[in-house]
Amino acid sequence: MPSGPKKKPLVIVTRTLPDAIETRLMELFDTRLNADDKPLTAAQLVDAVKTADVLVPTVTDRIDSRVLSQAGPQLKLIASFGTGVDHIDLDTARHRGITVTNTPGVLTEDTADMSMALVLATARRMGAGERMVRANKWGGWSPTSMLGARLLGKRMGIVGMGRIGQALAKRARGFGLAIHYHNRKRLHGDIERELDATYWESLDQMLARMDIVSVNCPHTPATYHLLSARRLKLMKPSAIIVNTARGEVIDENAMVRMLKAGELAGAGLDVYEHEPQINPKLFELDSVVLLPHMGSATLEGRIEMGEKVLINIKTFADGHKPPDRVLATMF
Repeated sequence: MPSGPKKKPLVIVTRTLPDAIETRLMELFDTRLNADDKPLTAAQLVDAVKTADVLVPTVTDRIDSRVLSQAGPQLKLIASFGTGVDHIDLDTARHRGITVTNTPGVLTEDTADMSMALVLATARRMGAGERMVRANKWGGWSPTSMLGARLLGKRMGIVGMGRIGQALAKRARGFGLAIHYHNRKRLHGDIERELDATYWESLDQMLARMDIVSVNCPHTPATYHLLSARRLKLMKPSAIIVNTARGEVIDENAMVRMLKAGELAGAGLDVYEHEPQINPKLFELDSVVLLPHMGSATLEGRIEMGEKVLINIKTFADGHKPPDRVLATMF
């Protein structure tokens, strides 16, 4: 006697996703959506992992050992919507036999665009200028008003030369910046030559020589406060720092103190150490550009992320290894 149709896996989605993705999830799986888009509480996350076959979380969900220790035996896949996986306790997931997937690659161009935008906005004081106009405090053009720094001929140091770092390097070269980088592993010579990039094994030595530093590495135990108070002190007072990766990579309090003291010229930040809380002292600084973690926020990027989630779940449900399994996260 032929068996009936295979039971659809129960998929719980923690935030609202683009319509096209949610519709496809509903068609393919037994899906529970989050219509009001409020981040789930820790208790709601525990309820979700107790019942779901597949959890689709985002960076706003803390999937730590306390949550995972209460997961039901049926939870076999966490298909995260996003590239970073620092919100998931990967060791606990592995010990419990839970596969974790992410959505790499699709955010590369969008995040690199935003990194370059922040470099421009910070160097040329666009945030301060925009605030001045909106506050109706602009008195007209002046030869010495709103002076920023020219990009042409400056040195940019990229911390983390993965896909996004390399995409940023290509953009920065178009603005006449000299590319330098520090990475866990040196790039292949062909890529170095293509990007005309100078490798520094010593992050300390690179930081001391750069006019612009861009953070483009993931947050892992190895990169927590990689830009520590000691390392930030190595930077030139005329230098600016841009971060579109994760706030935890920079010692934020030390950076704020230096910006306030004029020991750094400016910062362009899309991410924060304790987001969504933002250090209130940052609001007092005219030398910073502050964005709400929108580096990957394009409609095209979000749909591509969702399509990767769909493929990862579908492949897993069909008994195969999903293409975007997270095996290790090291800088």
